[in-house]
Amino acid sequence: MKHIKIYFKVNDLPDSWNELAVNDIFLRTTFLKGLEYSYPENISAYYVGLFKDEKLIGIAVLQRVKMYLESIFRDNSTWIKQQTTALISKIVKGNILVLGNLMHTGQHGFNFNSEALNYSEFLELVYQGIDEVSNQIKMEFGKTIRIITFKDYFLDDEIHNQTEFFKSKKLYQVQVQPNMVFNLNPDWNNTEDYKIALNKKYRKRYTTALKKKRSIISKPLTLEEIKVYEETVFKLYKSVSDNAGVNSFVLPKRHFYELKKALGNQFILNGYFLNEELLGFFTLIENKTILETYFLGYNSKLNHKHQIYLNMLYDMIDYGVTSSFKSIVFARTAMEIKSSVGAKPNPMVLYVKHTNSFFANKILKLILKYLNPLKPWQERNPFK
Repeated sequence: MKHIKIYFKVNDLPDSWNELAVNDIFLRTTFLKGLEYSYPENISAYYVGLFKDEKLIGIAVLQRVKMYLESIFRDNSTWIKQQTTALISKIVKGNILVLGNLMHTGQHGFNFNSEALNYSEFLELVYQGIDEVSNQIKMEFGKTIRIITFKDYFLDDEIHNQTEFFKSKKLYQVQVQPNMVFNLNPDWNNTEDYKIALNKKYRKRYTTALKKKRSIISKPLTLEEIKVYEETVFKLYKSVSDNAGVNSFVLPKRHFYELKKALGNQFILNGYFLNEELLGFFTLIENKTILETYFLGYNSKLNHKHQIYLNMLYDMIDYGVTSSFKSIVFARTAMEIKSSVGAKPNPMVLYVKHTNSFFANKILKLILKYLNPLKPWQERNPFK
């Protein structure tokens, strides 16, 4: 008999959990543990185990997100923005339940044994978990889940074949910004191979960027160093995050320390120092053959002079090439500049619904377009 069980702590997960998370570090207990200790204040997790009798055959991670205006909108400087914020808050403000990881681009919400159950059965069981968690939140906190989201699927994902499920649950598809992915050439052994592959224009750009970095020392930080620079790292992250205009959370200061502690060498925080002052950093997570870019931050006043952000992208590529990764996931921001170093856009969609009414769902569609506009941008091709 197939059934589900809800877990509230990583330590309570069954020993066989990682057997179903072997191909995705974001589902493994090491990562989930680090995240549990360092979630933003408005995010908490629930874990769904799917069983056939006593055997674990599926896993899913749900995130409860409490949406507050101060965390969503970083810029309310004008009257129009204030009025827009007030209108959006009437629909969006409240509790949201996400199947997946709101803090990272991609489908990192579930996996299951396809020999033990089919996709349709899996989704129905997961939705039972969503209902149970929703009821738990209502009983424990007196809060109603207002929005349910299945997030971040590439267009060729099998989940799109489950049209009857989404129709029955009244979840509709929404296109979001593409995920920028760089599939690395397996013939490249070092960064020089990457440089040679660039056309004349972008090879010159690459050389100029490296020259502007000469006065900067770049190095990966140890766990102890991350703790020492915790305050500065947070300020640099927050500065970049606030410029996004719209965001749904703020990382706590201890976030990177806890992930480094949990993941060890699979988590890299690379710092950029000028005269012993930390002026930028980026983070990476090693996910099997995929190198996942994570959060970053930098001094915006010095960015142009030293081309900090562009050099970060080149350094990420250098690490990906020399460490023999197959691809680098650059996520969905700054698409044009990521395109200029070799990344390609991969369209993505999510499924979403408002639990209140048909009218609220109509408005929600418009709000999602406002919060996640598909901005026009020019794709670059830096290779010969």
